[in-house]
Amino acid sequence: MYEAIETSLKGCIKLIPKVFEDNRGISIKIYHKDEYKKMGIKEDFVEDLIVVSNKDVLRGLHFQNPPYGQAKLIFCMKGKVMDVVLDIRKGSPSYGMYELFELSEENKHILYVPEGFAHGYISLQDETILMYKMSSLYMPAYESGIKWDSLGIPWMIKKPIISERDKSFISFKDFNSNFVYQD
Repeated sequence: MYEAIETSLKGCIKLIPKVFEDNRGISIKIYHKDEYKKMGIKEDFVEDLIVVSNKDVLRGLHFQNPPYGQAKLIFCMKGKVMDVVLDIRKGSPSYGMYELFELSEENKHILYVPEGFAHGYISLQDETILMYKMSSLYMPAYESGIKWDSLGIPWMIKKPIISERDKSFISFKDFNSNFVYQD
């Protein structure tokens, strides 16, 4: 039902779902609890979110601190993004490393981002729609982020549209993580 592809960030998985297509259109199963458990994804996802972004909007790098850390499933329903995942787990062999993923309505990939990673993306088309499934409820007092331009990430555009909140995040060099790597 899914092809699971390990990434350079231990625990982060790119999923390629089976797409059922005929003359009526397509059908994609974004989430199947039993199939995900077989791949080691054991979280119970408790909240869904839809985000619509215009071209050149940069969101991130976001995470939610313990005890309300969030694992996420991310799927691009419309448009295209360049997605970035950053390992922020102290003691992780990939701590401070990031990986880039293209998520689009064409490739239909799903990204599993475990707790202990910061996440962001740049929208490459107008009216891009991302769907998130999250393993913990949104708790504004626990949300945080890392400044988007503090790691040398190749964001693909020169003048991204960024919220004041995202501009105000601390740089990665000044960041002290609350997440600890557990093998």
